[in-house]
Amino acid sequence: MVERKLLVLFGSQTGTAQDTAERIGREAKRRHFQCRVEALDSYDVANLINELLVVFVCATTGQGDPPDNMKMFWRFLFRKNLPPGSLCQLDYAVLGLGDSSYPKFNFVAKKLHKRVLQLGGNPLLPVALGDDQHDLGPDAVVDPWLLALWDKILALYPLPPGLEIISPDVRLPSKYTLHYLAEDSLHPDGGLLQPTAPRAVPSELHPFAARVVSNQRVTAESHFQDVRLIEFDVTGSGITFSAGDVVMIQPQNCPEDVQQFCQLLRLDPDRHFVLKPTEPGTSLPALLPQPCTIRHLVTHYLDISCVPRRSFFELLSYFSTNELEREKLQEFSSAQGQEELYSYCNRPRRTTLEALWDFPHTTCAIPPEYLLDLIPRIRPRAFSIASSMLAHPDRIQILMAVVQYKTRLSKPRRGLCSTWLASLNPEQGDVRVPLWVKKGGMKFPADPDTPVIMIGPGTGVAPFRAAIQERVAQGCRGNCLFFGCRQKSKDFYCQAEWEELVTKGFLTLFTAFSRDQEEKVYVQHRIQENRRLVWELLSSRSAHVYLAGNAKQMPAAVAEALQSVLQLEGGLSPSEAEEHLTALERSQHFQSETWS
Repeated sequence: MVERKLLVLFGSQTGTAQDTAERIGREAKRRHFQCRVEALDSYDVANLINELLVVFVCATTGQGDPPDNMKMFWRFLFRKNLPPGSLCQLDYAVLGLGDSSYPKFNFVAKKLHKRVLQLGGNPLLPVALGDDQHDLGPDAVVDPWLLALWDKILALYPLPPGLEIISPDVRLPSKYTLHYLAEDSLHPDGGLLQPTAPRAVPSELHPFAARVVSNQRVTAESHFQDVRLIEFDVTGSGITFSAGDVVMIQPQNCPEDVQQFCQLLRLDPDRHFVLKPTEPGTSLPALLPQPCTIRHLVTHYLDISCVPRRSFFELLSYFSTNELEREKLQEFSSAQGQEELYSYCNRPRRTTLEALWDFPHTTCAIPPEYLLDLIPRIRPRAFSIASSMLAHPDRIQILMAVVQYKTRLSKPRRGLCSTWLASLNPEQGDVRVPLWVKKGGMKFPADPDTPVIMIGPGTGVAPFRAAIQERVAQGCRGNCLFFGCRQKSKDFYCQAEWEELVTKGFLTLFTAFSRDQEEKVYVQHRIQENRRLVWELLSSRSAHVYLAGNAKQMPAAVAEALQSVLQLEGGLSPSEAEEHLTALERSQHFQSETWS
């Protein structure tokens, strides 16, 4: 009898692909498959030639790039020397999760599907293209695709005689069992925060606890937005970086939320426990110490402030002893209930903790060992580094807007990481933040004589501050910056620094203060006004162009302004101008890093 084994591999940036992969894992267990769910980069890709059945679930990030946890897999898969038939025994399916408001919609999933096919794989279904922009989110595509997938898989691997699909009414076992420790079995300094021995360069699994040196507000007190310039000391970490790189920061929940959560679930925050995997072969969560306290688990690991997903309500419904609550939870986890779930959760950005408040009978019945199945881990946040090691050795600075906004819920929504970082006061003692650095998408020219045109409205200017500091330290003068904000007196970040560099001849600066006059003026208007200079830098000095900032209408407006420069000054037709800009992107002479 053929072994009924399924491997689900995911590449996930924000956690959606992982959540979907784990859903497929649960559905496989109900169909009596031996199933492993793994991140692509923690899977030994050389084994792929021995696999018979694999489902890939992958997200596409920003500019059509694979997520961080599948980059090594991606490089391996596209090696030129892989023989064409090497995956001929593999039945596979690819599920993509993307956002159609980005130009390279689901690029990674499409490319992966095509590559596995090239290597001889046999696709069970066409690639699924889940879309965040759909009213019902990616599930609009995922739900029907999964039904079709299980039909195909069960035709190849029928259920063994005498076994039925485990009914959706039956709760699956938790991934781990949780064992409380007797308090007298612990040493007083019990294993939680032992200083780690110096090791290789800091990474997600081994972040560096950097001291906060300063945390200053760089917008006027009267300005609606609080933006901070925060400096960290990374002396002795072995961290190195260059302009365009990114610092990853691991945030934590605030003590009030942790206390509320423990009260709601009737948990003692000071109890110690160890975890044991329910099934052999499941690895323990890498970022949790063993033994661990409930307080540490809730503060540093469980993302109780994220907007809960459909899978949260599905699992929660199994613990419900209250009929009304159970019916509502089942509705939220059904395909028909997705619109209602969207307006309950996603539209008002309701947090997991707030959702638990709304289901009090169910919440106090949650078995603690299910917490790690129920609530995802806190994801690290990425910030463009806003300083250069050449100007500030052993320091990392970031420019960060504190996220706060209103929805129909009475309490303002706050960003987990930015609220936590903004609250840290280095004058109150030794304040530390876990961080590590990774390569960013932007590369600045190696030749110091190549001029750079940088377009960075708002906090989009952060990577350009790093680049300008780096280039000035190397004596480069061809630095041209287009900066935009609302008002010169309120949110002109780093004004004194820019003005000093202009005086010294290191910087050409164009500013757009959108609200300082009747009609709004943005960076794209300044580009058009200075089109002669922009054209001269592009045509006779082969300047590189960089764009960073918020992705609403700005990137398209800037691209349009650049095309009009090429038409008006360079005499190109509209289609030639568009083609020329695409060619600049292809040759990395035009790079952008935008976020929504």
